[in-house]
Amino acid sequence: MNLVRSELLKIRTTSTWWWLALGAFLSIALAFAVNAWLAVTALGGDADEIGVSAEQATAPAQAANLYTSGQYLGLMFVMLIGILMVTNEFFHQTATTTFLTTPRRTSVIVSKLVAASLLGFMFWLATTLIDLAAGAIFLSANDYGTQLGEWPVQRALLFNLLAYAIWTILGVGIGTLITNQLGAVITAAVLYLIGTQVVGLLFLLLSNLLDSEAVLKWQVIWPAVASQVMITEGTSEFTPSWWVGALVLIGYALVSGVVGVLLTRRRDIA
Repeated sequence: MNLVRSELLKIRTTSTWWWLALGAFLSIALAFAVNAWLAVTALGGDADEIGVSAEQATAPAQAANLYTSGQYLGLMFVMLIGILMVTNEFFHQTATTTFLTTPRRTSVIVSKLVAASLLGFMFWLATTLIDLAAGAIFLSANDYGTQLGEWPVQRALLFNLLAYAIWTILGVGIGTLITNQLGAVITAAVLYLIGTQVVGLLFLLLSNLLDSEAVLKWQVIWPAVASQVMITEGTSEFTPSWWVGALVLIGYALVSGVVGVLLTRRRDIA
């Protein structure tokens, strides 16, 4: 527990996470506005015009979407926090001191993974409270009720929490793989923002080449897509079932954690 407290203290004493938190909250405002428009369109009977299936054009499904607004950029921000938890040690040249103080490197990385998960939880809690307040007001004003008693909504909220925790863990894994802070941040951000679009385009081209829309569902192997699938109710020609996204993301978290521990145990820290 002392190691975990130490990791949380290191983050609190830097200003970077405040800027990332501000970015997350701004992304919520933008995403909520878009999701509110989608909800009005889908529930108003024009779901086909925006590519929403009948299963997803229900009040619980749209409520789940509203209550998880801002997830896309929010996950990137918590991933960057996870990266900084590791790369700050090398940037400020405190890695040697850290590993001399705690020679068991596995304990250090595990404490970073636990602290990262806790930070992911705090980000999820803050963003979800904002979404819940705004979403409940919006849905009630449009005579749909809050929908908070519906399982699809509850599941989306719980798996959104899982996504935030996992993406901070992924950040720690990336930080152990690329210890250069600037290199790790830029690489991760580009892969997340641009890589996701490239993956979508590649699968679209592959779908056209094979003349099969089912191929589009395999986009779920990309972690950013898996996160969205995990909180989405129902299926469509583009998305598989929610549990597929959950399994993919959990797999990435396990691999990231194991790789982070192994790399740190073997790396020469000077």
